[in-house]
Amino acid sequence: MIRTFLFDMGNVLVHFSHKRMCEQLGTLCNRGVTEIEAFLLDQGLQLQLERGMISEGEFHALFEESIGQRVDHDKLLHAASDIFELNSPIVPILDELKRRGHRLVLMSNTSITHFEFIQRRFDVLNRFDDFVVSYEVGAVKPEPQIYEAALKTIGCAPHKCFYTDDIKEYVDEARKYGIDGEVFDGVAELRAQLTKREIVV
Repeated sequence: MIRTFLFDMGNVLVHFSHKRMCEQLGTLCNRGVTEIEAFLLDQGLQLQLERGMISEGEFHALFEESIGQRVDHDKLLHAASDIFELNSPIVPILDELKRRGHRLVLMSNTSITHFEFIQRRFDVLNRFDDFVVSYEVGAVKPEPQIYEAALKTIGCAPHKCFYTDDIKEYVDEARKYGIDGEVFDGVAELRAQLTKREIVV
């Protein structure tokens, strides 16, 4: 019997676009998308933020250093974060799982900037009992530390936890820890996966 549901956030609870992020940042500082992508994504500035290696203030300073000009702090964080859209069809599933008494835990590669933006913009995270987020753990999926943190948080034996993520590699890694997992391929498929486990939502 499944007791805890472990959900990824990006492209499961909310859709997002790195391209949109780079376009908005480029517009903000009058730089091309390719230039923004180079240091933000290719050179790992965004990943440093997601690992919790740097603060928002340090991110701001490094961004300004990379482009060689001053950028308003709040406008920078907004341009980098206003890239999400709620996956509305999943909300009734979360509500039904909560109504039935299941524990909901988030496990996500995310930055404090993105996490707090989503908390402010949507109420979907209010349904969750706990969060395992990369910037707090100091590791990103599929690294062992974030799965080990999840095992301590789910509140049940691994085989009684169901995990869904849009990235197969991350689901495969969770299975190595005994967690029951399936790749997220839309709400209809998720309902079918839960039905196979005798959970009809």
